[in-house]
Amino acid sequence: MKWTDIHDIAIALADAHPDVDPAQINFVDLMNWTRALPGFDDDPQRCGEKILEAIQSAWMEEAE
Repeated sequence: MKWTDIHDIAIALADAHPDVDPAQINFVDLMNWTRALPGFDDDPQRCGEKILEAIQSAWMEEAE
């Protein structure tokens, strides 16, 4: 998985953290949790605020 796999990341985060409200997570935790996902293999330097916002938004949609 890469940072651009927004939907796949959102699904994996929803599965890994079912009791977390994605609207309440801070971007530092979001980045760290994404990097810890099985199969995630991308450069942390390629991650920015826009990517984290997109992941958070997709996770919120997944949680609904």
